[in-house]
Amino acid sequence: MAKTAWTKSDAFYNEYFRNPNPDKKSTHYCPGCGHGHVHKFLAEAFEDFGVVDQTIMISPVGCSVFAYYYFDTGNIQAAHGRAAAVATGIKRAHPHSIVVSYQGDGDLAAIGTAELIHSANRGENITVIFVNNAIYGMTGGQMAPTTLKGQKTTTSPRGRDPKNEGNPVKVCEMVNSLDAPVYLERVSLHDVKHRAKARMAIRKAIKNQVDGIGYSLVEVLSPCPSGWKMDPVDSMKWIEEEMTKVFPLEVFRDRSKEIEPSQEKKHIPTKDEIITNLGLKELHDEAFQKTQMASHYKNPAIKAAGFGGQGILLLGVGLAQAGMLEGYNVSWIPSYGPEMRGGTANCHVHISEKVVGSPIVSKPSVLLAMNRPSLEKFQKDVVKEGLIIYDSSLIDIKPDRDDVEILDIPATKIADELGNTRIANMVILGALVGYTNILNLKSLVATLPYIITRKRLIDVNKKAIEKGFEFGKNFQKKDLQN
Repeated sequence: MAKTAWTKSDAFYNEYFRNPNPDKKSTHYCPGCGHGHVHKFLAEAFEDFGVVDQTIMISPVGCSVFAYYYFDTGNIQAAHGRAAAVATGIKRAHPHSIVVSYQGDGDLAAIGTAELIHSANRGENITVIFVNNAIYGMTGGQMAPTTLKGQKTTTSPRGRDPKNEGNPVKVCEMVNSLDAPVYLERVSLHDVKHRAKARMAIRKAIKNQVDGIGYSLVEVLSPCPSGWKMDPVDSMKWIEEEMTKVFPLEVFRDRSKEIEPSQEKKHIPTKDEIITNLGLKELHDEAFQKTQMASHYKNPAIKAAGFGGQGILLLGVGLAQAGMLEGYNVSWIPSYGPEMRGGTANCHVHISEKVVGSPIVSKPSVLLAMNRPSLEKFQKDVVKEGLIIYDSSLIDIKPDRDDVEILDIPATKIADELGNTRIANMVILGALVGYTNILNLKSLVATLPYIITRKRLIDVNKKAIEKGFEFGKNFQKKDLQN
């Protein structure tokens, strides 16, 4: 006898391991929240169209950010309001992916208005799912751009007054004034019939992108019982009786059948195009020869840290540039406070034989510390059997780790002896390479003209690298002897 087995979509994780709640099988959303319905419709579309593995969800600040708890797809968190801009960059970098900008009204219709309008005006081939619950649901129930006239929130306790706060922003109507968008529809989740329509609208918006048709936006009127201080049943009635009067449900535009489906062909630039577009003088056909290194040093995740002004960021750029010259996949990302010079600064560097998934280094295999606060702050993050290199000229303590390799080098003193204290960063750089053999000394030296703007300083920086490299090699020999 045949049986129907209902299973969770492959677009969802089997267990929601990112959810901090003890129950890894259930979602965390409030009872009556509409996000669960929208998640289900998206997952079903991804699976039915066979695009689960090529989908990238962009989630900004707000309840929408928690999509990454549940979707077993690519996931990128964007800064508040910037999801459409991030989606644009991802889609252009990976045109064959399916990019979904998943946003709430407090995000998309407030701080994200500019990104929304300009991505729509360009007709980016992305899908925007806009969850409109007329309130800032995650952060305490404040008034949102879509809050209705007279609606009471924590920041409009007497109700929204158009004379003071303006009228509700109607996103679909606003985007419909632009020429480029292909498909715009507003749907609702307030009953079974309208949820079925919402499901079909979301499927169409995803299918449009699969076919390469262009920009699609689906606005979903969604309940927020917790923010509205209603029970789930009353929240559904409120959508029908109040929200739909202000935000009418309709297809504002559908040019899907007018546009011929197309797929962007991947363009592989010629050597001359690369030279011209990047403003290069030449392009090397072959990478610098790679060195032979111990297996535990391969694919290092490096964090360099110190005071602003010590050349921490330049040190990281030098590592990444040299790695690139040797044909590795590399990434570099800086991190520093507003008081960069004199304040704290650090950077994250990957040098990898594999594709780098994220530029962030939260668990470094190598820590380069050029001041005491950096050593004290980051040494605990270094992985077991990792490496800590620190400037013993400036740091008057030793690392308290006994499960990592430690190289102490008087980098600032060596730099002083070479005639310029500011090249201590290059001494550290050379010591790292000399000790670990992760890169070639020749590639480090070849990197200098790319990263040193004042040509007269290239020679002294070269000497600093060579001095540090020699120190690292000798330190390595000393370790082997011991």
